[in-house]
Amino acid sequence: MKLLESKVAIITGGSRGIGKSICETFAQNGCNVAFTYNNSKESAEGLAKELNNSGVKAKAYKSDASSFDDATKLVEDVLDDFGKIDILVNNAGIKKDNLLMRMEKSDFDSVININLSSVFNLTKASIRTFLKQRNGSIINISSVVGVKGNAGQSNYSASKAGIIGFSKSIALELGSRNIRSNVIAPGFIETDMTNSLSEDVINSWKESIPLKRGGSPSDVGNACVFLASDLSSYITGQVLHVDGGMLT
Repeated sequence: MKLLESKVAIITGGSRGIGKSICETFAQNGCNVAFTYNNSKESAEGLAKELNNSGVKAKAYKSDASSFDDATKLVEDVLDDFGKIDILVNNAGIKKDNLLMRMEKSDFDSVININLSSVFNLTKASIRTFLKQRNGSIINISSVVGVKGNAGQSNYSASKAGIIGFSKSIALELGSRNIRSNVIAPGFIETDMTNSLSEDVINSWKESIPLKRGGSPSDVGNACVFLASDLSSYITGQVLHVDGGMLT
């Protein structure tokens, strides 16, 4: 029996990086996957084909997570196509790093809208379904910088810290209805984005990590499977750090 057999998950920002790995790991555990993309149509359709070939149902949806209307339509479309929603993974996010003195207000606003408002949008849009089922697992992807901050990332840190506060509040509101809300805070995860950093920067990061290495996207995917499955049925309102001990 696979951990997520016959469940249905919505995963935002699922066409690449950590989101893609979450989709793949869920599918490996028997989960049917509805995932969103914004610009990368070709890679999204390729992933959907790959997942369908693995024996689960999968579909890619073009959707802007920062738009409440898009989020509402997405949930309606997924219910039409899959019949139910058991799991929501809010993963969509962007970075527009800069020191505060040089940061444009538009850069702050866009990061908050895509990273944080999207969590409200999809959770709000999904909540009626979860309440009707009296069951659901909400997993929100934050970051270690949402806990400790980071110079040059005031907008990103604010958005990721907001996710933690939102998730804990939702856990308190919905726990009595058997709806769980948890957070994963990844540390230094090796993706295409981090591969563009210099070797010195990467080595400096690794030296600050007790396990002395970066994490892989599958490390985050495996943590999501745990929080989505019945193995974590008595866990809600928690932040799971997938960071190699960085914040220990």
